[in-house]
Amino acid sequence: MASKPVVLSGIQPTGTLHIGNYFGAVKNYVALQDQYECFYSIVDYHAITVEHDPQELRRNTIAMAMDLLACGLDPKKCVLFVQSQVPEHTELAWILSAVTSYGDLQRMTQFKEKGEMQEFVSCGLFTYPVLQAADILIYKASKVPVGEDQLQHIELARRIARRFNSRFGEMFPEPEALLTEAPRVMSPADPTRKMSKSLGPKHYIALTEPEKSIREKIKTAVTDVGPRPEGEKSPGVANLFLLLKLTAPREIYEQFEADYAKGTLKYEPLKRTVAEYLIKTLEPIRARRAQLNESEVREILHEGATRARAVARKTLEEARERIGVGKLIA
Repeated sequence: MASKPVVLSGIQPTGTLHIGNYFGAVKNYVALQDQYECFYSIVDYHAITVEHDPQELRRNTIAMAMDLLACGLDPKKCVLFVQSQVPEHTELAWILSAVTSYGDLQRMTQFKEKGEMQEFVSCGLFTYPVLQAADILIYKASKVPVGEDQLQHIELARRIARRFNSRFGEMFPEPEALLTEAPRVMSPADPTRKMSKSLGPKHYIALTEPEKSIREKIKTAVTDVGPRPEGEKSPGVANLFLLLKLTAPREIYEQFEADYAKGTLKYEPLKRTVAEYLIKTLEPIRARRAQLNESEVREILHEGATRARAVARKTLEEARERIGVGKLIA
């Protein structure tokens, strides 16, 4: 395992995962753990950059871990831990802030977008890309699986690593984005918007959602939304076809595609089939999650943090020594 390239990815504890999270990121996490040395962090410190409820954050952190394990993350194949349980992340973030340009942080698109939605804009919201860089660099990760919306953050992490190496000697690899063909699952209630819990319960389907609710949301999913170029599916229909492609056998998907091409497609059987195969896909995840108990999950996270700290501590000690604040007594 030590000879494999290192991958780091963090996910915020926003509660129960939905199918957009699963197909867009977590399914890929599961595949990567067989190819790389993977560190997966539930980044609770990133979650406090905006207003939050402390008790809800604690619950969401454990719920996220349970969902990730149920989706197939294996503690024998990867290191799964909670960011706040590895304090080396935050100390390295402070060190890296000294080689991070204020101008770079000002240009971060996500800060501008999130800041506009907040009445109170915290310093943490402004500087969290530095902590994100520390999350990556403390494990000397060379690969970071991300969507295109995170490419700016990876480029910043590369610039931070480059500046540190230039000033204090070669130490950090410049991480590369591991872009995948991650599907962009849209809201069933508004297929012009990406699936998100922040939009409300009509706009997402949770991995643990009851079958009746899944069928209802697919049944009432919006199909036709405004005019579109000839021959192009409307956003709602395209979203249903995407879910069918992700869950159903190829021949089923191709039959519906053929019906669409001939102009004989009926939405009712399409929606019914999508619901059936989506429920079938989620069944093993739901079954695994039901078998997990909180004490077991807490123990897995504790062991993961212990393993992560062993790596992070060495990196931090090296960084401290290089900048001149290392041990005073040998």
